[in-house]
Amino acid sequence: MSDAARIWSLNYRVLLSVISCAEDEICALGLESKELFLLAEIDEHPYPAELATALSMPKATVTVYLKRLEASGFVRREIDPSDLRRHRLLLTATGRKAATGGMSALSEEFDKRLRRLTAAQQKELKTLLEKIV
Repeated sequence: MSDAARIWSLNYRVLLSVISCAEDEICALGLESKELFLLAEIDEHPYPAELATALSMPKATVTVYLKRLEASGFVRREIDPSDLRRHRLLLTATGRKAATGGMSALSEEFDKRLRRLTAAQQKELKTLLEKIV
């Protein structure tokens, strides 16, 4: 395995591990992990097509998740006042609370792993990740 593939594999394993360990808390909020990521991006990307692009998800998949999130009271759609042909997404108070709680659960799980590193190593990891993003 090449170094790049190995690094990718390690990164993916960390991601899956964090999500897996936070899954019960996320489910207790009434969400699947992918729905959580969608909720967490709505403020920054309030249009479904933008959301799909930002999350590298097919538009049809985003639509399915949004319908469920709307039905559950996490998201609502409203006509965009600047373009009456478009709908924009807004988090409800319930949706915002769920997004905050879910992201906190993921953050706590990731923090457990980060604490294995020194402060200097954490800073270096952040710098390196910012360079490759």
